[in-house]
Amino acid sequence: MARTGLVPLEIAYYSMEIALDDRLPTFSGGLGVLAGDHVRAAADRGLPLGAVTLLYNHGFFDQSTSGGEQRDAPVRWQPSARLEELPVRVVVVIAGRRVEVRVWRAIVEGVDGHKVPVHLLDTDVEGNAPDDRRITDRLYTSEPFERLRQEAVLGLGGPLVLDTLGHEAISVHHLNEGHGSLVPVALLARRVAGLDPAGALPGGLIRAGEADLEAVRRRCVFTTHTPVPAGHDRFPPEVAEAVLGMPVLDALRSFGCLEEDGTLNMTILGMRCAGFVNAVSLRHRDVTRRMFPSQHVEAVTNGVHGATWAAAATASLFDRRLPGWRRDGTQLRYAMDIPLDELRAAHGQNKRSLCADVRRRTGVSFRPDVLTIGIARRFAAYKRNDLVLSDVDRLSSIAKSAPLQLVFAGKAHPGDGEAKAMIRRVLSVIDARPSGVTVAFVDNYGMDLGRLLCAGSDVWLNTPVPPNEASGTSGMKAALNGVPSLSTLDGWWIEGWIDGVTGWAFGTSSSAAEGSADGPPDDAEGSADGPPDDVEGSADGPPDDADRLYRVLEEVVAPAYYEDRDVLTAMGRRAIALNASFFSAHRMVDEYDRRAYRRALGG
Repeated sequence: MARTGLVPLEIAYYSMEIALDDRLPTFSGGLGVLAGDHVRAAADRGLPLGAVTLLYNHGFFDQSTSGGEQRDAPVRWQPSARLEELPVRVVVVIAGRRVEVRVWRAIVEGVDGHKVPVHLLDTDVEGNAPDDRRITDRLYTSEPFERLRQEAVLGLGGPLVLDTLGHEAISVHHLNEGHGSLVPVALLARRVAGLDPAGALPGGLIRAGEADLEAVRRRCVFTTHTPVPAGHDRFPPEVAEAVLGMPVLDALRSFGCLEEDGTLNMTILGMRCAGFVNAVSLRHRDVTRRMFPSQHVEAVTNGVHGATWAAAATASLFDRRLPGWRRDGTQLRYAMDIPLDELRAAHGQNKRSLCADVRRRTGVSFRPDVLTIGIARRFAAYKRNDLVLSDVDRLSSIAKSAPLQLVFAGKAHPGDGEAKAMIRRVLSVIDARPSGVTVAFVDNYGMDLGRLLCAGSDVWLNTPVPPNEASGTSGMKAALNGVPSLSTLDGWWIEGWIDGVTGWAFGTSSSAAEGSADGPPDDAEGSADGPPDDVEGSADGPPDDADRLYRVLEEVVAPAYYEDRDVLTAMGRRAIALNASFFSAHRMVDEYDRRAYRRALGG
């Protein structure tokens, strides 16, 4: 019944968030968007994959910046209006109580009609204790006990849901980040003693041996997405015991899955229980190997789903000139055959749409003939979203001969005071109205707005402190729409950057700060030597990065825009051909299938 119209599933994909549609507020940012692209590409490729995530009745949050600072409120939506509720319930024991979980489903259909189900787990069920009904209220709660309860619903409840729906053929379990690391615990418990109908983890788990763990490990794939230590969930022993119980912790301790003091580190657990472990870029692989030296870590660089992130004018152009691109992202390699005037016309449409939308949403008037720079991503200290505003007087000086438009978007986690302060600084510059520089901040950065920003900007700016950016995908979306990036050398940009060809780099470690074409410095190639010892980097970054950014804007980017627009258009065409064709979710999913899934399936 549950599989009507669907092929039998062989691969389960677990993610704390999956971005399917702005009307489904089940995601907050990059991890969820990447997960959504993974699912969409799997549908295009016809993979027998099904996904599991949580349903958040209050979403991440609804953002408002009127009044000079971010204010957040619960999202108001009705799951029943967007999703199908399946006629099944499962019970998971969490913190010593039986918690009933209901299941919603969305269907993602691929370009050739293959369907991938996405199962969303929800504890807001009548009969659950009031506290348990709120487990899945809001994405990324800061309180450790609440966070681990959510991860228990995903990791322990996910496999149980798939079993209950009759998906007996699943042989591969892909854990997208450590939030799903309790999945192998559920698999191990089932192997040793079986789960009872209530989903309790039996004390018999302690009887599991290394051979049992190895059997589970062969079926699990683990992907880590962050080199920032704060991004790896760690739960104190008392919290882990309160949620999971001591028998489970004793078993995990016997397998070396806990830290020395008994802390439950979800990344270590996921790595220890997976036969294939990967980072999401070459540089991130090296950083991760340094952070977890006992683990063997591969790299599968992220990619984006072209048909989702190409703006309407871009997609129409590709449909005319690159038939088959929706089915196979590598077809974008032939973008070099697209006439520059056609690409310029498509970008012009995209930019006019962006200008109109900025005005509609913010009241700020943007002009299509002014150099427009997009800065949109989650606000966090290491991302330095406001770096371009470090010296507003200097920015105004540049704008005397080269007017600028800066459009910002992104959310700060409700508990991140430093990120909220960054948003306040951006808003204060808007209020100050610097000469020659028009600045706008657009609330509620989501999928539709992201597509508009990536396609309508002239240049995409990314400013993380290396080596804190695991990958980043917004610049890939910009490249897909023929928009070059200006970025510090970190994450995916180390692999995608050819200076003056696909975009530019800046930063104290990069000779590209002066617009050089000498290639990346030795410490930015993702070499076997790995990253610097301080893998966290500084939240502020090198003090002269802003100076180098301004120099590239003034000496390279602005002249390219105002003196010879064909330079930027040709660069955008190369970004499509060289970047978008490779940094594709189709290539990414093909890599997972070839290197991880087939191995687990015995193929």
